Amino acid sequence: MRILAIESSCDENSAAVLADGAVCSLVTVTQKVHQAWGGVVPELAGRSHLELQDNVVAQALSRAGIGLDGIQLIAATCGPGLVGSLLVGYYFGAAVAAARNLPFVPVHHMEAHLWSPELDRTEPLPLPMLVLLVSGGHTQLVHVRAFRDYGILGSTRDDALGEAYDKVGKLVGLEFPAGAQIDKLAATGNPNAVAFPVAMRDASLDFSYSGLKTAVANKVRLEPDWVSPDRLPGLLASFQSAAIQSALEKVALALQRNPVKSLAAAGGVAANSLLRTGLSHIAAEHRIPLAVPALKYCADNAAMVGYVAHKHSALQSSVESYSVRPRWPLSELGPASSSRH
Repeated sequence: MRILAIESSCDENSAAVLADGAVCSLVTVTQKVHQAWGGVVPELAGRSHLELQDNVVAQALSRAGIGLDGIQLIAATCGPGLVGSLLVGYYFGAAVAAARNLPFVPVHHMEAHLWSPELDRTEPLPLPMLVLLVSGGHTQLVHVRAFRDYGILGSTRDDALGEAYDKVGKLVGLEFPAGAQIDKLAATGNPNAVAFPVAMRDASLDFSYSGLKTAVANKVRLEPDWVSPDRLPGLLASFQSAAIQSALEKVALALQRNPVKSLAAAGGVAANSLLRTGLSHIAAEHRIPLAVPALKYCADNAAMVGYVAHKHSALQSSVESYSVRPRWPLSELGPASSSRH
């Protein structure tokens, strides 16, 4: 089955074509209009999606070497995300599906991230699986028992990990988004330069990053020289060390309590080099495989949206009719039904 998938939940506009779950083409455009503001401006994001959507879909179809006549199913993200952004991609996909009498699958954005580590793999990941979902809006530990059978083991109590990276980046004058820049600069710095606290060293599986962000802000306010070119790498390396160590400790604790057959990370922060290295060590200690998406699948993208639609199709599972849902906890997704409508 050939699927056209669309993702427009935040500031990436993306379209992909998949054939039987394999990615034939992927086009993702990250909106640059937000850099001047240090964060995503919802109104600007929605307008940018309107300008981009037609062309991005056309590029994805062209690169796959097919037209809409070759598409058999259309999928689009319907939540969670920014309502103005979601509306553009969702109703674009729904309109094309209705005009061509094609099935339309609305996809949960975080469920798409959840399965992104399986993209480009020859075999499905062994289940049950523990997934660390880390992005600009979410930080969660998810126990994946089967498709649409998820248990949320822990979540952030305040800032998401990616959000903390962006806020720290703004504090020290880096462009938005700041995650990749911090990772690159931190690689040249001393992670012990500043003794930042590792948060949530308790028995819970929850996360917290607002305190670490405040600690960095206080350090910069009291000692402005830390943002100088020669000292900034040390400051960022120390921040990253504390931030990633907190996540790794929670993963290790979750594995002690919940034996699984595989470990995975997904979301924008899954591209972080220190996180990947730490997770690989933990997986080796537990003698289970580690799966992380290719870098192009870590950020928001339509390939992961199409892959979830493929799993629905392969299992012939029912697809509920959702409206756009800006707030939509992953825990609200129910088990897949064996019949499709």
